[in-house]
Amino acid sequence: MPDIKKKFAALFISAFASMLGMGIIVPLMPIYAKTLGASGLWLGLIFSGFSLSRLIFMPLMGKMSDKKGRKKFICSGLFLYSLLSLGYIFANSIFSLVWIRILHGFASAMTVPIIMAYVGDIAPKGKEGRFMGYFNVSFFMGMGIGPFVGGILNDSFGMASAFIAVSILAAAALIFTLLFLSEETPAMIKKSEAQKNPSFKRLLKNNLIKGLLIYRFIGAVGRGPLMAFLPIFASDFGITASQIGIIISSHMILMSILQIPFGRLADKYSKIKLIIFSGLIMTFVLGAIPFADNFRDLFLLNILMGVAGGMGMPAATAINAIAGKKYGMASSMSLFSSAMSAGMVISPLIAGILMDTAGIKYIFYFGSSVTFIGVLIFYGFVKKYKKQIEKEKIQERLASE
Repeated sequence: MPDIKKKFAALFISAFASMLGMGIIVPLMPIYAKTLGASGLWLGLIFSGFSLSRLIFMPLMGKMSDKKGRKKFICSGLFLYSLLSLGYIFANSIFSLVWIRILHGFASAMTVPIIMAYVGDIAPKGKEGRFMGYFNVSFFMGMGIGPFVGGILNDSFGMASAFIAVSILAAAALIFTLLFLSEETPAMIKKSEAQKNPSFKRLLKNNLIKGLLIYRFIGAVGRGPLMAFLPIFASDFGITASQIGIIISSHMILMSILQIPFGRLADKYSKIKLIIFSGLIMTFVLGAIPFADNFRDLFLLNILMGVAGGMGMPAATAINAIAGKKYGMASSMSLFSSAMSAGMVISPLIAGILMDTAGIKYIFYFGSSVTFIGVLIFYGFVKKYKKQIEKEKIQERLASE
C-alpha cells in the first residue's frame, strides 16, 4: 500500500502540473487568436484541431500502452508538451496557431489517458470511485486554478509569460514522472487474457460503456464551446480577463473539491443516477447562461456547473476503471477521452458558425438542448444494459443446471 500511495502522489502531482498549464492556456486562446484576426469559424478550428489530434491518436496510444507500458508514453508526451508550449509565442498567423494546437493535441494523447490508466491500474477493487475521485481533483484543481493564474499573468506581464509558465509546468511534471514512477504496475503484471489482447470491439459490446461513450461525446458537443466562447460572451459586458479567470476557476475548483465526496458515493450508491442528475443540472445551467449579464450571475451559474461536474465525473471514470480491469485499462480510458475529443472537434465548429450567423447566445441554447438529448440517450442504453445483464444471468443459471 505505501508503494501505491507513492505512485498515486507522483501521478497526482504530474497531472496537476499538466492541467494547470492547460488551464492557463485555454481561456487566453480565444483572446490571443482574436489579436491574430480570427473569426468565429477560425476560433472553432483552433480548438477543434487540438481535439481532432487527440481523437486520432488517443486510441492508438492507449492500446500500445496496454501492451508496452505506461511510463515511456507519459514522459514522451510531457516532453513534447513543454516544448510545444513555447511555440505559441512564435505563432504569427492563425494557420500556424492551428498547427501548434494539432501538435499539442498529439502530446496530450500520450499523457492524459495514460496517466488515468495508471491510476486505474493501482486502484483496489471496489474503491475505483474513491481513487478516481481523489485523482480527478488534480485535473479539475489544475484546470480551475489555471485560468485565474493565466488572467493575472496576461494582465501583469503579457501573453508570452503565460506560455512560458505552461512550458515550465510541463517540464516539472516530466521530472516527477521520471523520478517516482516505475514502468510496470501490479495490474499490468497480472493480466487477464482479455487485457493481454485489448480489444475495442469487446469493450463496445457492453451497453453501459457504449451509452457512457455516446453520452460523453454528446456532452462534449454541448459543453465544448464553454471555455472557448464564454470569455468572449463575458467580455461583451465589460468583464476583465482576471474576472473571466475567476468565473471559469470557480466551477473547476468546486468540481475538484466535490470529486472526493461524490467519488465515495459512487462506490456505495448508483453511479448511473449520479451521471443522469449531473447531466440534468448541466442542461439547466447552459440554458440559463444567455440570460446572465453581469459578473455575479455568471459566477453563480458556474458554481452550479461545478456541482454538476463534481457529481458526474467520479461515477463515469469509476465505470471506466471497472471495465478497464477486464478489457484493458488504457484502452478503456483512451476511448472515454476520445469520446470527449470527438465532441470537442465538432462543437467549436458548430459554435463558431452559430456565433457568426445567429449570435453568441445561441451557442449556449444549443449546448443545453444537446446535453439533455445526451441524458435521454444514456438512459436508453442503461435500460438495454440491465436487460443484457439479466439475460446473461439466465444463461449462466441454465448452463449450471
